[in-house]
Parts: sequence; structure tokens; C-alpha cells
Amino acid sequence: MSDWDHFRHFMASVVGWFTTSANWTGSSGIPYLFLRQAELSLAVVLGALVVGGGIGLVLGHTGRGGLVAVNAANAARAVPTLALLTLFAIQPSISLKWGGFLAAFLALLILAIPPILTNTYVGMREVDADVRDAAKAMGLTGGQVLRRVELPLATPFLMAGIRTSSIEVVATSTLAAYVSYTDLGTPVISGLSTENTVEAFSGAILVAVLAGAVALGLGVLGRAITPLPIRHTRSGTALTTA
Repeated sequence: MSDWDHFRHFMASVVGWFTTSANWTGSSGIPYLFLRQAELSLAVVLGALVVGGGIGLVLGHTGRGGLVAVNAANAARAVPTLALLTLFAIQPSISLKWGGFLAAFLALLILAIPPILTNTYVGMREVDADVRDAAKAMGLTGGQVLRRVELPLATPFLMAGIRTSSIEVVATSTLAAYVSYTDLGTPVISGLSTENTVEAFSGAILVAVLAGAVALGLGVLGRAITPLPIRHTRSGTALTTA
């Protein structure tokens, strides 16, 4: 059998996997796996937004200690998520909590914080000092300057950080299957364990589809909530350090 025939047979098997009704129903069905991965990813990104976004806003507004916090957050990205999952997996008080959700949440949270913190801080510091001074001269308090001036102007950067973080979390959350959390990583890990390349490849396609949908959706949302006057002047390119 030629390589082309092997490829055709493999793709036919993948199509067969997707058209098998058993893969669309029950606790191992595709809709349920999508929902579980979406729930985990959303919880992680919201947690990272509260922690990383909050720190970035405060440090960006005050201009103090920002570089230290940003560098420390990016240094944390050097720790592999799988290693963190393994560390949490051997802690029964964590690994057994909510069917592996807590262990996966904590490991992914460390991955998700740096892009949001970095972009939020940079976006805040990019606000022109003259704009801040003008706002204060009009009688706005520090909190009002933050909410009405700095945050709207930093929105493109903040959304770029959220988008980057979300894509990374969606793609990496497949590892949660290692701590018994059922999501789209389950067919991938199961397929690799049993050498079922069709199942593993099909699971990977589902993860790619979800990541693509998240990227597209957040891109549209980011453009929609960016103030019109700066929509075409700030691209909000994600600023992250590997």
C-alpha cells in the first residue's frame, strides 16, 4: 500500500470516528467534552484576569514595581505545565478535588497570568502622560482617571493579553486528562496511550477547532469594545516573553 493509500485510509478512519454516533453522546461524547474544556478554560482565564489584570492595572497606574512583577510572572512561564500538574497530582488534597479540576486549574492559572499581566501593565504605561495630566486638571480623582481614561486606552493591550492567554489555556488544558479531568484531552491522551492514532488525531482536531473559535471570538470582541478613536491606531499586539 502506497503512502497516499495509507493517508486516504487514515483520513477515512478519522471521518468514521467523527460520524460514529457513540462519540456524540454521553459523558464521553464530543459536546460534553467541549463543555468541560470550555468550563475549565473560562475559569482559568477569569482567574488570571482577576489576578494578572488586577496587578497590571494597579502597577501600571502607579508606575511602581511593574518591571519586577512582569519579569517574575514571565519567569514563572519557564515552569512546564505538565510538571506542575504532576506536582499537584501527588497531593491528594488537590488532585482529588472536583475530579481533577482544582489541580488543572492551578497549573493552568500559572500559565495564564503572565500574558494578561504583561499586556495590561504595558498598555497602562503607554497612556500619554499629558492625557493623565489633563484628566487630573479637570478634577478627576486617581480612581476616575484609571477607570475613565487609562483603562479604555489600554483596552487593546488588555484584550491582546486575554486572547493570547485564552488560546494557550485552551491548547494546554488537554493535559488536564492526566489528572483525570475529562475534557477534549481525554481522547488525545487515551489515543496516545493505546496507540490509536485516529482517536488522538481526532481529539487534536477538536482542540484546534475550539482554540480557533476562541481566537476569532475574542478578536471580534476586542475590536468591538475598543474605543473607536483608537481602534485603528493601537493594534494591541500581545507582549509576552517565552
